[in-house]
Amino acid sequence: MKVLGMISGTSHDGIDVAVVDFALADGVLRGRVGHTASTPYPEELRARLIAALPPAPTTLAEMCELDTLIGQCFAEAAAAAIAEGGPADLIVSHGQTVFHWVERTHARGTLQIGQPAWIAERTGTPVLSDVRVRDITAGGHGAPLVSVLDGLLLGAYEGGAGALNLGGIANMTVVRGNELYAYDIGPANALIDAVVTGRALNARGFDEDGRIAASGRVSPPLLEALLDEPYYRLAPPKSTGKELFHPGHVDEALARAGGEVGDADLVATLTELTVRTVAGDVRKAGVRTLVVSGGGCRNPVIMDGLRSALPAVDVRPSDDLGAPADDKEAIAFALIGWLSAHGLPGTAPGGTGARAARVLGTLTPGAGPLVLPAPLAGAPTSLVLTR
Repeated sequence: MKVLGMISGTSHDGIDVAVVDFALADGVLRGRVGHTASTPYPEELRARLIAALPPAPTTLAEMCELDTLIGQCFAEAAAAAIAEGGPADLIVSHGQTVFHWVERTHARGTLQIGQPAWIAERTGTPVLSDVRVRDITAGGHGAPLVSVLDGLLLGAYEGGAGALNLGGIANMTVVRGNELYAYDIGPANALIDAVVTGRALNARGFDEDGRIAASGRVSPPLLEALLDEPYYRLAPPKSTGKELFHPGHVDEALARAGGEVGDADLVATLTELTVRTVAGDVRKAGVRTLVVSGGGCRNPVIMDGLRSALPAVDVRPSDDLGAPADDKEAIAFALIGWLSAHGLPGTAPGGTGARAARVLGTLTPGAGPLVLPAPLAGAPTSLVLTR
Protein backbone atom coordinates (compact mmCIF):
# COMPACT_ATOMS: atom_id res chain seq x y z
CA MET A 1 0.00 0.00 0.00
CA LYS A 2 1.45 3.34 -1.06
CA VAL A 3 0.79 6.22 1.35
CA LEU A 4 1.66 9.89 0.93
CA GLY A 5 2.37 11.62 4.25
CA MET A 6 2.29 15.41 4.60
CA ILE A 7 2.99 17.82 7.45
CA SER A 8 3.83 21.41 8.18
CA GLY A 9 5.43 21.51 11.62
CA THR A 10 5.80 24.10 14.35
CA SER A 11 8.34 26.04 12.29
CA HIS A 12 5.39 26.74 9.91
CA ASP A 13 7.74 27.34 6.99
CA GLY A 14 6.28 24.91 4.47
CA ILE A 15 5.03 21.41 3.70
CA ASP A 16 7.10 18.24 3.96
CA VAL A 17 5.99 15.29 1.83
CA ALA A 18 7.06 11.65 1.80
CA VAL A 19 5.67 8.77 -0.26
CA VAL A 20 6.16 5.37 1.37
CA ASP A 21 5.25 1.99 -0.13
CA PHE A 22 4.47 -0.40 2.75
CA ALA A 23 4.40 -4.19 2.74
CA LEU A 24 3.92 -6.49 5.75
CA ALA A 25 5.48 -9.97 6.03
CA ASP A 26 5.98 -12.14 9.13
CA GLY A 27 5.28 -9.25 11.47
CA VAL A 28 7.89 -6.98 9.88
CA LEU A 29 6.59 -3.90 8.08
CA ARG A 30 8.88 -2.77 5.30
CA GLY A 31 8.56 0.72 3.93
CA ARG A 32 10.28 1.86 0.77
CA VAL A 33 10.64 5.63 0.92
CA GLY A 34 10.15 7.05 -2.54
CA HIS A 35 9.56 10.68 -3.43
CA THR A 36 10.25 13.26 -0.73
CA ALA A 37 10.00 17.02 -1.01
CA SER A 38 9.66 20.23 0.95
CA THR A 39 7.48 23.01 -0.44
CA PRO A 40 7.81 26.46 1.18
CA TYR A 41 4.69 28.45 1.88
CA PRO A 42 4.33 31.60 -0.24
CA GLU A 43 5.86 34.47 1.75
CA GLU A 44 2.58 36.37 2.05
CA LEU A 45 0.74 33.29 3.35
CA ARG A 46 3.47 32.49 5.87
CA ALA A 47 3.36 36.08 7.12
CA ARG A 48 -0.42 35.86 7.57
CA LEU A 49 -0.07 32.56 9.40
CA ILE A 50 2.57 33.92 11.77
CA ALA A 51 0.43 37.00 12.44
CA ALA A 52 -2.55 34.80 13.38
CA LEU A 53 -0.72 32.51 15.81
CA PRO A 54 -1.09 32.89 19.59
CA PRO A 55 -0.72 35.00 21.59
CA ALA A 56 -1.83 37.34 18.80
CA PRO A 57 -5.60 37.89 18.44
CA THR A 58 -7.24 36.72 15.25
CA THR A 59 -10.73 36.36 13.74
CA LEU A 60 -12.89 33.50 12.53
CA ALA A 61 -12.77 35.07 9.08
CA GLU A 62 -8.96 34.91 9.05
CA MET A 63 -9.01 31.30 10.27
CA CYS A 64 -11.49 30.37 7.54
CA GLU A 65 -9.33 31.98 4.85
CA LEU A 66 -6.13 30.40 6.17
CA ASP A 67 -7.84 27.00 6.36
CA THR A 68 -8.65 27.27 2.67
CA LEU A 69 -5.35 28.77 1.51
CA ILE A 70 -3.25 26.24 3.42
CA GLY A 71 -5.49 23.42 2.21
CA GLN A 72 -4.87 24.55 -1.35
CA CYS A 73 -1.11 24.61 -0.73
CA PHE A 74 -1.26 21.07 0.64
CA ALA A 75 -3.31 20.05 -2.40
CA GLU A 76 -0.70 21.39 -4.80
CA ALA A 77 2.13 19.72 -2.87
CA ALA A 78 0.25 16.40 -2.98
CA ALA A 79 -0.44 16.73 -6.70
CA ALA A 80 3.24 17.45 -7.36
CA ALA A 81 4.28 14.41 -5.33
CA ILE A 82 1.88 12.17 -7.24
CA ALA A 83 3.10 13.55 -10.57
CA GLU A 84 6.67 12.73 -9.53
CA GLY A 85 6.20 9.46 -7.63
CA GLY A 86 3.03 7.99 -9.11
CA PRO A 87 -0.47 7.49 -7.64
CA ALA A 88 -0.94 6.85 -3.93
CA ASP A 89 -3.61 4.72 -2.29
CA LEU A 90 -4.03 7.16 0.60
CA ILE A 91 -2.90 10.65 1.55
CA VAL A 92 -2.35 11.61 5.17
CA SER A 93 -2.40 15.33 5.88
CA HIS A 94 -1.40 16.52 9.31
CA GLY A 95 -2.13 20.08 8.23
CA GLN A 96 -0.82 23.10 10.12
CA THR A 97 -1.16 23.34 13.88
CA VAL A 98 -2.41 26.77 14.93
CA PHE A 99 -3.34 26.02 18.54
CA HIS A 100 -2.59 23.24 21.02
CA TRP A 101 -4.70 23.70 24.15
CA VAL A 102 -2.88 22.47 27.25
CA GLU A 103 -3.81 23.22 30.84
CA ARG A 104 -0.66 22.48 32.82
CA THR A 105 -0.42 18.67 32.52
CA HIS A 106 -3.51 17.89 30.42
CA ALA A 107 -4.23 18.51 26.75
CA ARG A 108 -7.80 19.70 26.18
CA GLY A 109 -7.86 20.18 22.44
CA THR A 110 -5.79 20.81 19.34
CA LEU A 111 -6.45 22.57 16.04
CA GLN A 112 -4.81 21.84 12.71
CA ILE A 113 -5.96 23.72 9.61
CA GLY A 114 -5.56 23.04 5.90
CA GLN A 115 -8.93 21.80 4.67
CA PRO A 116 -8.43 18.20 3.41
CA ALA A 117 -11.29 18.41 0.91
CA TRP A 118 -9.04 20.56 -1.30
CA ILE A 119 -6.49 17.74 -1.37
CA ALA A 120 -9.10 15.08 -2.17
CA GLU A 121 -10.62 17.23 -4.89
CA ARG A 122 -7.26 18.06 -6.47
CA THR A 123 -5.88 14.50 -6.45
CA GLY A 124 -8.94 12.23 -6.42
CA THR A 125 -7.27 10.31 -3.56
CA PRO A 126 -8.85 9.68 -0.14
CA VAL A 127 -7.34 11.80 2.64
CA LEU A 128 -6.84 10.98 6.32
CA SER A 129 -6.64 14.14 8.43
CA ASP A 130 -7.28 15.47 11.95
CA VAL A 131 -5.03 12.77 13.33
CA ARG A 132 -4.23 14.15 16.80
CA VAL A 133 -7.58 14.77 18.43
CA ARG A 134 -8.71 11.15 18.94
CA ASP A 135 -5.72 10.56 21.20
CA ILE A 136 -6.68 13.65 23.22
CA THR A 137 -10.21 12.33 23.70
CA ALA A 138 -8.61 9.21 25.23
CA GLY A 139 -6.71 11.32 27.76
CA GLY A 140 -3.52 11.74 25.73
CA HIS A 141 -1.64 14.81 24.57
CA GLY A 142 -2.05 14.03 20.87
CA ALA A 143 1.74 14.40 20.73
CA PRO A 144 4.35 13.37 19.93
CA LEU A 145 2.67 11.04 17.43
CA VAL A 146 6.00 10.15 15.85
CA SER A 147 6.57 7.85 18.84
CA VAL A 148 4.71 5.00 17.10
CA LEU A 149 7.35 5.12 14.34
CA ASP A 150 10.16 5.39 16.86
CA GLY A 151 8.95 2.34 18.78
CA LEU A 152 8.99 0.18 15.65
CA LEU A 153 12.40 1.47 14.49
CA LEU A 154 14.33 1.46 17.77
CA GLY A 155 13.04 -1.51 19.71
CA ALA A 156 16.10 -3.67 19.00
CA TYR A 157 18.71 -1.28 20.44
CA GLU A 158 20.47 -2.74 23.49
CA GLY A 159 20.72 -0.36 26.42
CA GLY A 160 17.84 1.72 25.13
CA ALA A 161 17.66 4.40 22.48
CA GLY A 162 16.17 7.84 22.18
CA ALA A 163 14.66 9.43 19.09
CA LEU A 164 15.00 13.21 19.19
CA ASN A 165 13.15 15.50 16.79
CA LEU A 166 14.45 19.06 16.62
CA GLY A 167 11.68 20.99 14.90
CA GLY A 168 10.13 24.14 16.30
CA ILE A 169 9.64 22.09 19.46
CA ALA A 170 12.05 19.38 20.62
CA ASN A 171 10.38 16.06 21.37
CA MET A 172 11.93 12.77 22.39
CA THR A 173 10.84 9.13 22.37
CA VAL A 174 12.67 6.73 24.69
CA VAL A 175 12.54 3.04 23.78
CA ARG A 176 13.98 0.35 26.03
CA GLY A 177 12.78 -3.18 25.34
CA ASN A 178 9.01 -3.13 25.79
CA GLU A 179 9.11 0.27 27.52
CA LEU A 180 8.27 3.39 25.53
CA TYR A 181 7.58 6.93 26.61
CA ALA A 182 7.68 10.23 24.77
CA TYR A 183 7.06 13.92 25.38
CA ASP A 184 7.86 17.46 24.29
CA ILE A 185 11.06 18.71 25.93
CA GLY A 186 10.72 22.38 25.03
CA PRO A 187 11.80 24.71 22.22
CA ALA A 188 14.28 23.50 19.63
CA ASN A 189 14.14 26.10 16.85
CA ALA A 190 10.96 27.98 17.80
CA LEU A 191 12.54 30.76 19.84
CA ILE A 192 15.65 30.98 17.63
CA ASP A 193 13.48 31.35 14.51
CA ALA A 194 11.24 33.91 16.25
CA VAL A 195 14.22 36.12 17.07
CA VAL A 196 15.88 35.74 13.66
CA THR A 197 12.58 36.63 11.96
CA GLY A 198 11.48 39.33 14.39
CA ARG A 199 14.81 41.13 14.32
CA ALA A 200 15.34 40.53 10.58
CA LEU A 201 18.77 39.00 11.18
CA ASN A 202 18.74 37.34 7.77
CA ALA A 203 16.37 36.70 4.89
CA ARG A 204 15.96 32.98 5.67
CA GLY A 205 14.03 33.29 8.94
CA PHE A 206 16.29 30.79 10.73
CA ASP A 207 19.92 30.57 11.83
CA GLU A 208 21.36 28.84 8.78
CA ASP A 209 24.24 26.52 9.74
CA GLY A 210 24.22 28.09 13.22
CA ARG A 211 26.26 31.02 11.94
CA ILE A 212 24.62 33.66 14.11
CA ALA A 213 24.89 31.55 17.26
CA ALA A 214 28.54 30.75 16.49
CA SER A 215 29.32 34.47 16.29
CA GLY A 216 27.80 35.24 19.70
CA ARG A 217 28.38 34.41 23.35
CA VAL A 218 25.94 32.86 25.79
CA SER A 219 24.49 35.28 28.36
CA PRO A 220 24.45 33.41 31.72
CA PRO A 221 21.79 35.69 33.34
CA LEU A 222 19.46 35.28 30.36
CA LEU A 223 20.02 31.53 30.17
CA GLU A 224 19.21 31.22 33.87
CA ALA A 225 16.00 33.21 33.38
CA LEU A 226 14.98 31.03 30.44
CA LEU A 227 15.70 27.81 32.34
CA ASP A 228 13.43 28.99 35.15
CA GLU A 229 10.38 28.13 33.00
CA PRO A 230 8.15 25.75 35.06
CA TYR A 231 7.33 23.59 32.01
CA TYR A 232 10.80 22.01 32.13
CA ARG A 233 10.13 20.65 35.61
CA LEU A 234 6.83 18.94 34.72
CA ALA A 235 6.94 15.15 34.53
CA PRO A 236 6.03 13.37 31.27
CA PRO A 237 3.68 12.93 29.56
CA LYS A 238 3.55 16.56 28.55
CA SER A 239 3.26 18.63 25.39
CA THR A 240 3.78 22.24 24.48
CA GLY A 241 4.00 24.62 21.53
CA LYS A 242 4.17 28.23 20.49
CA GLU A 243 1.30 29.02 22.83
CA LEU A 244 4.07 29.11 25.47
CA PHE A 245 7.32 29.47 23.56
CA HIS A 246 6.73 32.61 21.50
CA PRO A 247 8.57 35.98 21.19
CA GLY A 248 6.90 37.31 24.34
CA HIS A 249 8.50 34.45 26.29
CA VAL A 250 11.93 35.77 25.24
CA ASP A 251 10.99 39.36 26.09
CA GLU A 252 9.86 38.34 29.58
CA ALA A 253 13.10 36.43 30.18
CA LEU A 254 15.14 39.42 28.99
CA ALA A 255 13.30 41.64 31.45
CA ARG A 256 13.97 39.24 34.33
CA ALA A 257 17.63 38.98 33.31
CA GLY A 258 17.96 42.72 33.70
CA GLY A 259 18.62 44.13 30.30
CA GLU A 260 19.02 43.89 26.54
CA VAL A 261 21.31 41.34 24.92
CA GLY A 262 22.92 41.76 21.52
CA ASP A 263 21.43 39.90 18.57
CA ALA A 264 24.19 37.30 18.16
CA ASP A 265 24.42 36.74 21.92
CA LEU A 266 20.65 36.31 22.11
CA VAL A 267 20.66 33.64 19.38
CA ALA A 268 23.66 31.93 21.02
CA THR A 269 21.81 31.86 24.35
CA LEU A 270 18.61 30.46 22.84
CA THR A 271 20.65 27.81 21.04
CA GLU A 272 22.34 26.87 24.31
CA LEU A 273 18.87 26.66 25.90
CA THR A 274 17.98 23.94 23.38
CA VAL A 275 21.25 22.08 24.02
CA ARG A 276 20.96 22.36 27.80
CA THR A 277 17.33 21.21 28.10
CA VAL A 278 17.69 18.37 25.59
CA ALA A 279 20.97 17.08 27.00
CA GLY A 280 19.59 17.13 30.53
CA ASP A 281 16.61 15.00 29.56
CA VAL A 282 18.74 12.58 27.52
CA ARG A 283 20.98 12.04 30.55
CA LYS A 284 17.92 11.35 32.71
CA ALA A 285 16.70 8.79 30.16
CA GLY A 286 20.01 6.93 30.37
CA VAL A 287 20.06 5.88 26.71
CA ARG A 288 23.20 4.86 24.84
CA THR A 289 22.02 5.92 21.38
CA LEU A 290 20.29 9.15 20.31
CA VAL A 291 18.83 9.26 16.80
CA VAL A 292 18.22 12.86 15.72
CA SER A 293 15.92 14.30 13.05
CA GLY A 294 14.31 17.62 12.18
CA GLY A 295 15.73 20.92 10.97
CA GLY A 296 17.77 21.42 14.14
CA CYS A 297 20.02 18.48 13.30
CA ARG A 298 21.38 20.60 10.42
CA ASN A 299 22.57 23.21 12.94
CA PRO A 300 26.18 22.30 13.84
CA VAL A 301 26.13 24.47 16.98
CA ILE A 302 23.24 22.42 18.38
CA MET A 303 24.69 19.07 17.29
CA ASP A 304 28.22 19.85 18.50
CA GLY A 305 26.75 21.07 21.77
CA LEU A 306 24.79 17.84 22.25
CA ARG A 307 27.78 15.63 21.44
CA SER A 308 29.93 17.61 23.85
CA ALA A 309 27.31 17.42 26.61
CA LEU A 310 26.66 13.70 25.99
CA PRO A 311 30.09 12.08 25.51
CA ALA A 312 28.82 8.60 26.44
CA VAL A 313 25.94 8.71 23.94
CA ASP A 314 26.16 7.75 20.26
CA VAL A 315 24.46 10.75 18.61
CA ARG A 316 23.54 10.00 15.00
CA PRO A 317 21.09 11.26 12.34
CA SER A 318 17.91 9.30 11.62
CA ASP A 319 19.20 8.89 8.04
CA ASP A 320 21.19 5.95 9.41
CA LEU A 321 17.88 4.12 10.00
CA GLY A 322 16.48 4.85 6.54
CA ALA A 323 14.44 7.86 7.69
CA PRO A 324 15.93 11.03 6.20
CA ALA A 325 16.20 13.59 8.99
CA ASP A 326 14.25 16.23 7.07
CA ASP A 327 11.46 13.81 6.12
CA LYS A 328 10.99 11.67 9.21
CA GLU A 329 7.76 13.32 10.40
CA ALA A 330 6.17 13.01 6.95
CA ILE A 331 7.18 9.33 6.95
CA ALA A 332 5.63 8.95 10.42
CA PHE A 333 2.29 10.28 9.20
CA ALA A 334 2.42 7.96 6.18
CA LEU A 335 2.86 5.12 8.70
CA ILE A 336 -0.11 6.36 10.74
CA GLY A 337 -2.15 6.33 7.55
CA TRP A 338 -1.19 2.72 6.82
CA LEU A 339 -2.12 1.74 10.39
CA SER A 340 -5.49 3.54 10.32
CA ALA A 341 -6.33 2.05 6.91
CA HIS A 342 -5.81 -1.43 8.37
CA GLY A 343 -7.81 -0.72 11.52
CA LEU A 344 -4.71 -0.54 13.73
CA PRO A 345 -3.93 2.05 16.43
CA GLY A 346 -1.58 4.85 15.44
CA THR A 347 -0.52 5.80 18.94
CA ALA A 348 1.68 4.38 21.65
CA PRO A 349 -0.06 5.21 24.97
CA GLY A 350 3.31 5.58 26.67
CA GLY A 351 4.16 8.20 24.10
CA THR A 352 1.13 10.41 24.59
CA GLY A 353 -0.25 9.49 28.01
CA ALA A 354 -3.56 8.20 26.64
CA ARG A 355 -5.57 5.53 28.46
CA ALA A 356 -5.17 3.20 25.50
CA ALA A 357 -4.10 3.24 21.86
CA ARG A 358 -6.57 4.53 19.30
CA VAL A 359 -7.10 4.32 15.54
CA LEU A 360 -6.51 7.88 14.34
CA GLY A 361 -7.93 10.33 11.86
CA THR A 362 -10.94 11.40 9.84
CA LEU A 363 -11.36 10.17 6.26
CA THR A 364 -12.35 12.33 3.28
CA PRO A 365 -13.27 10.21 0.23
CA GLY A 366 -11.49 10.71 -3.08
CA ALA A 367 -13.00 10.61 -6.55
CA GLY A 368 -14.46 7.13 -6.22
CA PRO A 369 -15.87 4.83 -3.53
CA LEU A 370 -13.87 4.70 -0.31
CA VAL A 371 -12.24 1.25 -0.26
CA LEU A 372 -10.00 0.23 2.64
CA PRO A 373 -7.82 -2.88 3.00
CA ALA A 374 -9.07 -5.78 5.10
CA PRO A 375 -8.46 -5.12 8.83
CA LEU A 376 -5.43 -6.78 10.40
CA ALA A 377 -5.65 -8.71 13.64
CA GLY A 378 -2.21 -7.70 14.89
CA ALA A 379 0.16 -4.79 14.53
CA PRO A 380 3.66 -5.10 13.06
CA THR A 381 6.47 -5.77 15.52
CA SER A 382 9.13 -3.77 13.74
CA LEU A 383 9.67 -1.42 10.80
CA VAL A 384 12.48 -1.43 8.23
CA LEU A 385 12.83 1.64 6.03
CA THR A 386 14.78 1.71 2.77
CA ARG A 387 15.17 4.13 -0.11
